[in-house]
Amino acid sequence: MTKRMVIMLIAVVVVLGGVFGFGAFRGHMIQKFMSSRGIPPQTVSTVKAEIAEWQPEMRAVGSLRAMRGADLSAQVSGIVSAIHFESGQEVAEGAPLIELMAADDIAKLNALKASAALARITYNRDAQQFKAQAISKQTLDADEQNLKNAEAQVAQQQAMVDYKSVRAPFAGRLGIRQVDIGQYLSPGATIVTLQSLDPIFFDFYVPQQALGVIAAGQAIALETDTYPGRTFTGSIIAINPKVDPETRNVLVRASLGNADRKLLPGMYASVNIRFSAPQPYVTVPQTAISYNPYGDIVYVVDEQGKDANGKPQAVARQKFITTGETRGDQVAVLTGISDGDEIVTAGQNKLRNGIPVVINNSVQPTNNPAPNPPNE
Repeated sequence: MTKRMVIMLIAVVVVLGGVFGFGAFRGHMIQKFMSSRGIPPQTVSTVKAEIAEWQPEMRAVGSLRAMRGADLSAQVSGIVSAIHFESGQEVAEGAPLIELMAADDIAKLNALKASAALARITYNRDAQQFKAQAISKQTLDADEQNLKNAEAQVAQQQAMVDYKSVRAPFAGRLGIRQVDIGQYLSPGATIVTLQSLDPIFFDFYVPQQALGVIAAGQAIALETDTYPGRTFTGSIIAINPKVDPETRNVLVRASLGNADRKLLPGMYASVNIRFSAPQPYVTVPQTAISYNPYGDIVYVVDEQGKDANGKPQAVARQKFITTGETRGDQVAVLTGISDGDEIVTAGQNKLRNGIPVVINNSVQPTNNPAPNPPNE
């Protein structure tokens, strides 16, 4: 029995040894085969880094505002008796816009004018009598007081009559009429908006760090999606002397010519402010940069030896860079790469340092310094 068990144990050991030995041999042969093949090359797209003139500028967004704008209303209530304008009309300063019924106010004004005229006649007559010492100085003073009181009442009533007529406080373009003839108008109710459109203001915010590079008189270029491809030029006219303590931004106002009245108050727009001479920088597409907590990197393609077919072998080499400003699809690179370096623009996620690559530039990421979105 003991001999039989020993034979069985030996047989089991021999079988297991054969199984494990074959597995180890197979793994060794697979590893040898894979190492003989090498790392397969990865397909990437590339672009040449090049030096470009880089205009330092600042972009901001804001809203257009009329140089003078107001929603016009009457100071007193009344029934609209006449309208002297059309919606969208250009009007001059002082042009009549609407009139309210004022017959009773005019009648009262005429009565007060008559009382004032009588008071003046009385005063002039008593002044002559005072010179002849026919009346006392007290009587003459009372006549003078009555005259001034009557003239003040006339002025007060004249103001009430004037309030029944609304005139344009400045020249500009009228908006949509909000009243009709026969309508009762309450004090403060909007009649029409009036906007002075040329020139027009543009208000925008910049961070407090920008205060060192902007100043009144500096040129700006404004763009709005209402008119794609068109640029409106103007200049900064004022910088708010107070920084918002919550956002640390400061309000800036620019003025632009608007002779064709294309820009309207309330429109959203973006502005470019150029604040120094152009500088030469090495530029690459933004897609070429891998942003990481430990530093920004790009992959530079170099030739390193030859492949199995005797052709030059391209490999990717990782390089840390220092980036500067961005414009459109481009980034300025301050350090790390040089003019003419071949930079990987797509396919970086499958690369590591020293891996062979195959370049295929049939499809390239955009590399436009001033891209415009397509019109739909």
